[in-house]
Amino acid sequence: MIIDKIRTCAFTGHRILKSDYNKTELTRIINNIIDGGFNTFLVGMAVGFDTECFKILEELRKKRPIKIIACIPCANQDYKFSPEQKAEYKRMISSADEKIYVSEEYSKNCMFKRNMFMVDNSSALIAYLNSDRGGTYQTVNYAKRKNVKVVIINDLY
Repeated sequence: MIIDKIRTCAFTGHRILKSDYNKTELTRIINNIIDGGFNTFLVGMAVGFDTECFKILEELRKKRPIKIIACIPCANQDYKFSPEQKAEYKRMISSADEKIYVSEEYSKNCMFKRNMFMVDNSSALIAYLNSDRGGTYQTVNYAKRKNVKVVIINDLY
């Protein structure tokens, strides 16, 4: 599969959404990104922010010509999900326009590899960041080093 990096946006964010999370604002930002010429979206398929982004994209896809690519870190990503989370995960995977498995099996680096893949194949990153440590923080810093435009949707950090 060929990804047009110039028209591709990725997402990164925490699994737990705090009171500062604003779905309306996130939807507005995604619509602005689409208006700016982006049409492909890379989603890491984790619980929390990724799930929220995927659902917004599904709604927007009904009216706008966009593509959702599920970037799956490993084949058994959902092994620790609750039964409800697993059901939603499987639904989203089947709804994605394309699926990319970054690693075949879980390893301690597979989430990191997935995040780097998404940054390396996009020119914009929308982030829900409220900590100066962890995978989201590392992904935002990696994107900045790679000159990927970063939009942070909350102002706690």
